[in-house]
Amino acid sequence: MSRDQILAALRQNQPEPVPLPASIPLERIEALELQAKFKTMAEGIGSTVHLVDEFAAIRLLIEARFSKEKRVLSTVKELVSAAIPAFELHADPHSYADVDVAIFKSGLGVAENSALWLTEEHMGIRVLPFITQHIVMVIPLAALVPDMHTAYQKIGEADYEFGTFIAGPSKTADIEQSLVLGAHGPRSMTIFIYA
Repeated sequence: MSRDQILAALRQNQPEPVPLPASIPLERIEALELQAKFKTMAEGIGSTVHLVDEFAAIRLLIEARFSKEKRVLSTVKELVSAAIPAFELHADPHSYADVDVAIFKSGLGVAENSALWLTEEHMGIRVLPFITQHIVMVIPLAALVPDMHTAYQKIGEADYEFGTFIAGPSKTADIEQSLVLGAHGPRSMTIFIYA
């Protein structure tokens, strides 16, 4: 069976869409509680989290932290500077193979597991968050939700073509049962939460 025949068969046999489950009533969680839980979970899986009072402070912290890296790109226009060039879309995705630091803005963060939702619109190109050496995520405090139930409810109401949750740097424990960060993706993840 050819590739085209397999894909055609899959397209013809898609299940019917089903509505999202009814929302689960949750007790109200204060934003600062969400921030603390998110930070604890993110640091527990290898991320570095910075809590900043204002968005303007983020660029200076990024420039200081990654000053020795050769290629830094930002998909967040407010963080572009002489030291942090703006992401530009190229036809050849291989042109991003040498990116050391990629900066993204997430519109949704999950406190229970520190996962950050990123759509292709905010990635620039799908491959970028997965091939960069260091990933930097910026998220407003108001975008944190308590759990995946709430996150999926928000995602279900949104319009996007491709999206993914990213939580922490790449990791594996397959090699001699030792945890290795950056085994098959970003070696570090730095998250900035701002008010």
